[in-house]
Amino acid sequence: MQVSESRGSASRGREARPEPGRTHPPAAPLALRDVLAVLDGLYPPGLAQDWDRVGLVTGDLDQPVRIVHLAVDATLAVIREALDAHADLLVTHHPLLLRGVHGVATTTAKGAAVTSAVVGDLAIFCAHTNADLARPGVCDALAAVCGLEAVEPLRSEDRYAVGRVGTLPVPVTLRSFVENLATRLPATAGGIRVAGPPGVTVQRVAVVGGAGDDRIDAVRAAQADVYVTADLRHHPVLEAREESRGGPPYLVDAGHWASEWVWLASAERELLAALGPAGAVGPAGSGRGPGGHEGATVETYVSHLRTEPWEFVVAANADGGTS
Repeated sequence: MQVSESRGSASRGREARPEPGRTHPPAAPLALRDVLAVLDGLYPPGLAQDWDRVGLVTGDLDQPVRIVHLAVDATLAVIREALDAHADLLVTHHPLLLRGVHGVATTTAKGAAVTSAVVGDLAIFCAHTNADLARPGVCDALAAVCGLEAVEPLRSEDRYAVGRVGTLPVPVTLRSFVENLATRLPATAGGIRVAGPPGVTVQRVAVVGGAGDDRIDAVRAAQADVYVTADLRHHPVLEAREESRGGPPYLVDAGHWASEWVWLASAERELLAALGPAGAVGPAGSGRGPGGHEGATVETYVSHLRTEPWEFVVAANADGGTS
């Protein structure tokens, strides 16, 4: 695919790459504004929490979009990966500029990230808490990898569906459930932490992607056997286990990045489906790695770079738990 036609004076270092096998000119690309309209339809900005910062971070609404990269975080490594792949748009879950900055000089990581994107003509768009609440969204993707059926909102808040709860096809032990979940989530340094006896039988499961230890009361009210989320802190978990007197809900910390990374494939599918005939998406396997799709105007790729900050664990010990 010829992806580096002239894009104005701001374009630097974006050489055209060869397109093996194509003998006809590529179709006209979509403009960024057209792709953003689709993304806003999938993940309405009005769903975002007041403190959140979602939407377009960098980019020109008139620039062409031929390649869309998807990742959880807009780290320096992810931005470099997107630029090396000649991506025009990077869609992330976490905002790059959640808190205010007063400059984008390359002396800071945030500044280097923004500068790299601007110089490389890389638009960045984030869908955060609006993607958490959207249907389908982050929680639906996590429910799917848990293998849940009859999925429904965990609770409603201000008319919005928060979290999901559903049932496994058959009851299984807590250990079996988590071991199966581990095969469906990307591996991380910390693995999956579990608060609960490994041999108990479970079937009803609640999920919230990312940090979710503020929803334990809702999980209990939904009569879930297991709660899968991330960033579980000591005191909320200890108090929850004390309140349950050793019974359900059992708590599973699947890791922040891992529990949200599974949404990227869903976002990719929804974006391509919403583009419809304009996207003219072809079969998977465009030669750009797992998850690649190539069509007349849009090619997408889910990043497999692990942006979780933890690197390794020392002296982990599973003995001695009180739950």
